[in-house]
Amino acid sequence: MQPYFFPYIGYFQLIHAVDTFVVYDDVNYIKRGWINRNNILADGEPTLISLETSGASQNKLISQVKVGDNRHKLLKTIKYRYSAAPYCDKVMPLIERILGNEESNLATFLSAQLREICRYLDVRINWCTSSSLDKDVSLKGQDKIIAICRVLAADQYVNPVGGRELYQHEIFSKQGIELSFLESRISGYAQFQHKFVPSLSIIDVLMFNDRRNIHNFLDEYSLAA
Repeated sequence: MQPYFFPYIGYFQLIHAVDTFVVYDDVNYIKRGWINRNNILADGEPTLISLETSGASQNKLISQVKVGDNRHKLLKTIKYRYSAAPYCDKVMPLIERILGNEESNLATFLSAQLREICRYLDVRINWCTSSSLDKDVSLKGQDKIIAICRVLAADQYVNPVGGRELYQHEIFSKQGIELSFLESRISGYAQFQHKFVPSLSIIDVLMFNDRRNIHNFLDEYSLAA
């Protein structure tokens, strides 16, 4: 998966579901996607927060983009919005470590962020970046994914359910790789006194739930062909 900025719980369900997670950093940056932004809760509604970038272009790889200068401002926004949340005091040091990272490379910064959150949640798997793997860099789409799977000797590839239209079972099967899709099934949790707003940043989940509850959430998914 491309590295995302404080992604939603389904992203971490995907990490939890596999043996090896590949940070897909050598594909093109997507503007107005989730690579550098996500939604948090503000007055009962989803509100976008964005990590500034430098030199961002859809003609550049994620690994070629730099981080901008608004990390301190984002930290203040998150603290303001969640100051009354039940686990704010425990979670803010994690957020501070992540946003206090002065790494300038966007892919490296986001990868470090994902690992920090997984350490907090005690999710332990193997990690690697796609740019570090010895493969044909001219490959695109599912051919590139299959090449990564072959380098890692993988017999199964798991992708979020939204990727069903991108991949063909028969192509993977010919390479001896089972293709599966993960669908998140989070039932909800209390968010102050508001109606539950789903699919917000993992920040929201962390602020309103203890680690035991979050571990239960990580198993609330289904895998299907």
